[in-house]
Amino acid sequence: MLPRRKLRALKSAPAIQSRFANVNGTRLHYLIAGQGDPVVLLHGYAETSHMWLPLMPKLATSRTVIAPDLRGAGQSSTPADGYTKAAMARDIHALTQKLGYERIRIVGHDIGLMVAYAFAAQYPDEVDRIVLMDAFLPGVGKWRDVWLMRDLWHFHFYGETPLALVDGRERIYFEHFWNDFAADRTRSVPEEDRRLYTAAYARPGGMRAGFEIFRAFERDAQDFARFAQTPLPMPMLVLTGERASGEFLIEQGRLAATNVEGVIVRHAGHWLMEEAPDQVIPTLVDFLGR
Repeated sequence: MLPRRKLRALKSAPAIQSRFANVNGTRLHYLIAGQGDPVVLLHGYAETSHMWLPLMPKLATSRTVIAPDLRGAGQSSTPADGYTKAAMARDIHALTQKLGYERIRIVGHDIGLMVAYAFAAQYPDEVDRIVLMDAFLPGVGKWRDVWLMRDLWHFHFYGETPLALVDGRERIYFEHFWNDFAADRTRSVPEEDRRLYTAAYARPGGMRAGFEIFRAFERDAQDFARFAQTPLPMPMLVLTGERASGEFLIEQGRLAATNVEGVIVRHAGHWLMEEAPDQVIPTLVDFLGR
């Protein structure tokens, strides 16, 4: 159920429906609204499709907006495997095909940007535009400078012992992301959303699935290094937080695509939709509407 705050904001907006689809051997939950050419929105780790609620009504006035819960997250299934970003992209491709869409515009934040990139790299003729929002691309350029950063220990935190350590303490674990990656933790992910996301990942299989996303990074790096040998031809927007990815992701984007527009969101950290909606939402609406 959506929090009352979000329900009030969406009262006069195009209706957002919650649906499920069995695709690519798993059950995906997704939100959908509007009519017209499709835009797919992919969330990142420590969040779900819920993060896109402020943006969906803005796009749904002229487009069909689809925001799935990625494999292992939200209300989607938590299978034992399939967490390379190329495989997760095939989930999304199967969903768009099942919904009858042959061409899409795609946006991804955090892990979602890796899935969005893998989608565009595997199906370049089916993507009109792509947006990457604050994280990094494994296997592209100096990606190990991020992957091996000491402060990003969670990239290597998976397996039986980490699962035992976070069992019943999921909120403590996620506070690391929501607080430490924000420019100002008081303007990061709001409390009611923190409770919602914690509950979503604390369900059976949720934390293990999230850890498998990180375990797959080395395989992702191999896949992405191969993908980047053929730069993406469609327009790409790279949005980064000034106090997060900064120029790094923009530089990676230019190694992976030929037509890249980079925007650094001033005074923002990693949580762009929450920390700087007044900057980010108009920029997304403009780029996706071209």
